[in-house]
Amino acid sequence: MRVVSGFATRSWEGLTIPAPGTYQLDPAHKRIGFLARHMMVSPVRGEFAGATARIQVAEDPLASTVTATIDAASITTGNPERDAHLSSPDFLDVERYPTLEYRSTGIGRHETEDPIFFWARLKGYRQGLREGGGPAPQRTAGRFVLAGELTVKDVTRPVDLQVEFGGARRDPYGKEIFGFSATAEINREEYGLLWNVALETGGVLVGRTVQIEIAGEAIRQP
Repeated sequence: MRVVSGFATRSWEGLTIPAPGTYQLDPAHKRIGFLARHMMVSPVRGEFAGATARIQVAEDPLASTVTATIDAASITTGNPERDAHLSSPDFLDVERYPTLEYRSTGIGRHETEDPIFFWARLKGYRQGLREGGGPAPQRTAGRFVLAGELTVKDVTRPVDLQVEFGGARRDPYGKEIFGFSATAEINREEYGLLWNVALETGGVLVGRTVQIEIAGEAIRQP
């Protein structure tokens, strides 16, 4: 680990990462967003304005942990009528279930592989190709997979976040921070968010797949 003007960082596998310690999500620099399809044709984006997260950076970076709590009633899509519907029992039922929770269960390096072998793996042919000398997956610098569990309306399902590390530094106010972004996809129906309307032309009014879009900075705590 090295210290630069009182700011502790360390080098790890070609990256400059924060020192071990406890970090909290900066409320002024965060976005807990989502995207769903309307009428099968157009994306609608929204976010949760209220959220907290605690990140425990470990000596071994891959042993670090994350816990987050999201205020369900803080949902906003830029349309008050739609926001009220999403907060109702048809969807989040915020009166009964005031928070959404996430906790990590593990971290791994993001890996890429040759497209031919990727599709072969999906078809169950990986072993045969590996025996034939196929290339091993390659790690991608600064990208990780954060395995975890998301709880919505008392239903808990595994959700893996694709995370990109944005770097560590000191901000103009002397705070030690690091940045990150993350994405994932969930099926809202797995959490009991079942409301929908069938369209005469086929399909449904609200898409079942929801894309999660997260970005933020974490601040080291004393």
